[in-house]
Amino acid sequence: MARGQLRIYLGAAPGVGKTYAMLAEARRRRDRGTDVVVGYVETHGRPRTAALLDGLEVLPRATITHRGAEFTELDVPAVLRRAPDVVLVDELAHTNVPGSRHDKRWRDVEEILDAGIDVITTVNVQHLESVNDVVENITGVPQRETVPDEVVRTAGQVELVDMAPEALRRRMAHGNIYTPEKVDAALSNYFRVGNLTALRELALLWLAGKVDDQLDRYRADHGIGGTWEARERIVVALTGGPEGETLLRRATRIAARSKGADLLAVHVTRGDALSGALNGAQARDLARQREIVEGLGGTFHQVVGDDIPRALLDFARAVNATQLVLGISRRGRLAQLLRPGIGVTTTALSGTIDVHMVTHDQARQGIRRTVRDQGLSARRRAAGFLVAAGGLPLLTFGLAEARPALSLPSDILFFLAAVVGIALVGGMWPALFTAVAGFLLLNWFFTPPLYRFTVAEQENIIALAVFVLVGVGVSMVVDNAARRSREAVKLGSEAGLLSALAGNVLRGERALDTLLGRMRETFGLTSVTLLERPVPATPDSHGDPADWRIVATVGGRPCTSPGEGDTEIPAGDDLTLAIRGRPLPAGDRRVLEAFAVQAAGALRQQRLEAEAGRARPLEEADKMRTALLNAVSHDLRTPLASAKAAVDSLGTTSVDWTPEERAELLDTAAQSLDRLDRLVANLLDMSRLQAGVLGIAAQPIALDEIMPRALDDIGDTGDLVTVRLDPRLPEVTADPALLERVLVNLIANALRHSPPDEPVLITAGAIKDRVELRIADRGPGVPPADRERIFLPFQRLGDRDNHTGVGLGLALARGLTEAMGGELVPEDTPGGGLTMIVALPVHRSSRGEAP
Repeated sequence: MARGQLRIYLGAAPGVGKTYAMLAEARRRRDRGTDVVVGYVETHGRPRTAALLDGLEVLPRATITHRGAEFTELDVPAVLRRAPDVVLVDELAHTNVPGSRHDKRWRDVEEILDAGIDVITTVNVQHLESVNDVVENITGVPQRETVPDEVVRTAGQVELVDMAPEALRRRMAHGNIYTPEKVDAALSNYFRVGNLTALRELALLWLAGKVDDQLDRYRADHGIGGTWEARERIVVALTGGPEGETLLRRATRIAARSKGADLLAVHVTRGDALSGALNGAQARDLARQREIVEGLGGTFHQVVGDDIPRALLDFARAVNATQLVLGISRRGRLAQLLRPGIGVTTTALSGTIDVHMVTHDQARQGIRRTVRDQGLSARRRAAGFLVAAGGLPLLTFGLAEARPALSLPSDILFFLAAVVGIALVGGMWPALFTAVAGFLLLNWFFTPPLYRFTVAEQENIIALAVFVLVGVGVSMVVDNAARRSREAVKLGSEAGLLSALAGNVLRGERALDTLLGRMRETFGLTSVTLLERPVPATPDSHGDPADWRIVATVGGRPCTSPGEGDTEIPAGDDLTLAIRGRPLPAGDRRVLEAFAVQAAGALRQQRLEAEAGRARPLEEADKMRTALLNAVSHDLRTPLASAKAAVDSLGTTSVDWTPEERAELLDTAAQSLDRLDRLVANLLDMSRLQAGVLGIAAQPIALDEIMPRALDDIGDTGDLVTVRLDPRLPEVTADPALLERVLVNLIANALRHSPPDEPVLITAGAIKDRVELRIADRGPGVPPADRERIFLPFQRLGDRDNHTGVGLGLALARGLTEAMGGELVPEDTPGGGLTMIVALPVHRSSRGEAP
């Protein structure tokens, strides 16, 4: 029986219309005569979605009792018995109630598909296993129900149900997704514009990756080797030479001209280990170029192939590349005349792939040959010469005694065996010495005419020549093998050290003492000292301890100047590492330089952190100073003017006030003076804080405690404010007096701009380790370009009015909020208006208590 087909509607967030699209597809198939049934669909009380169920056959659900409660789940046996053409199963990532046929709904779907029944289902991107942690980091909400990516990737069709974040929030505000009592909390938490935008991008990128897989599979199934230019992919070939950075810059500019172009760098390693190995400089250049590629957002690849042009083109065609970037050959003109280079051959074979030949500083300058290091140690080479000096006479004597029984070919084989053995002991030079000496001994003692350096027969000349050539070849092979083995061990050790160093950086282990201690242990040193020259360099200052100071040191007696160490490694313009213990070979400088650079970076980080720590109190004091000046110039006027007007009215003799009017004026004056007294007390506290003699009185406080006090300060207009605060909200850490000032200013500003018939709405929600208080009005709103300007002192939007509008109150509110460790940001109100969001840290003892 053929397996059923799986079709998935993928959405970025709840409410985009996945279930609606699934039901609409079911109705279309039913109208075409397909046998369609509903196995499990959750409408969430949405009337338009529920209306699509009319006329569709709905299978009964399975009822399962768990811990005394009844739950309904998809009835898989009922679906299998009914055996329709297509079954609808909503919420693919759902976790079934214990006691169900399977623990996950996607396993139910797998069983139905195995029975040959097609399934249409839905899933949100946040439920995909590969992006689950990313979604949690973005939204702060963990998703415990996940589905393996492979289940979704193997679906026959995956259709994205997309909706702009603003449109989704409007649907939410109109009550088309959640019930009204849940709308405010959802808009404040999960359904923020930033969250929805990020989730939408994740869904688009994930689906783009699946489309790429489908395209690659189609091309492979149909044997299509040509390039399909569905998207620009630029491949740059790197050789490990210094020209690689020029090629990368050129390829990056080419990729930048096409929106969404991919950049891939590839290095082809020859299959022959000897000819394909890189020397130290090339390996360093290639490693640096790999970092550049990854820093540019590209990817680095390494392939093996004896034919470099064909390997490049095979890779380019495999990744569906459209353009290939190569460098002009570094070989000289004569070499290019004798043999066409890689670029010429690649261009001739490229077919539909565009090839860019990029010139560079190294073009046609010839390939520099590096000096080959000795594969074996001096002791091994000396041992080889000693074995040759002692073994050749003994071998000659033994073969001379056995002359009647052995012929010349046998003698040559014995001498060849001696060459091979000495090559294994001492390498190339002792083996070459043995080959030449063996040639002379064979000629003198064993080749007719004997005891003369002449050869009578041509065949013997050929045998002796072949003996010498084989001896030379064997010695070179052994020497190359020894050198490559030594290089492999050394490079493997260096790679391990650099990997450990990189791991320390990723784990945040950047303390100088830890870094220098690791360096001392690695190389077995007595002491490692980081020195800094605080004064400008002079010709005689390098070795003068007075011109250097010790920044950090580990181990024994430190070096007070670079000259005291056995080795010094520059770590910057005025920094150097002085090493005491033993001289280190030049070959180890690569790893030492990596340690030195990391040490300099750790030092800079420490100093920046210290500087930031010193600047933080100054920054807070500046915020307090700004808030103080704003308050004095703005907020003192209102209560002072009210109190003065009331007192002046009571003191006039031209009006005969009734007792009720007199009491009202006295009450107005008392309220204004009380408000002025609180404001002056707050300002005095802030001035003491600015002077460094009083800290912010941060304490745990509940929002439902501070809100009534702020509404009292607003006065009668506070009746136009609707407050919806969940009593289960955790306490926040804030200064009550300062938070009250912030709320008063923000509420007053919202009331000033909101229409009389539209109350200001205040809601709050907990997100991770903070609480967001949202003050939303239904006024004209503020354009995004002006949202930062409204927080500047003495700024009113449009400067149309000196008495109303956005003024100093918002600047004061932001300054006080940030001084308490919070954040104040504006946002559009769904349906029109402006929402001010005050984010405050949750008190430590209250974390984890949010609903």
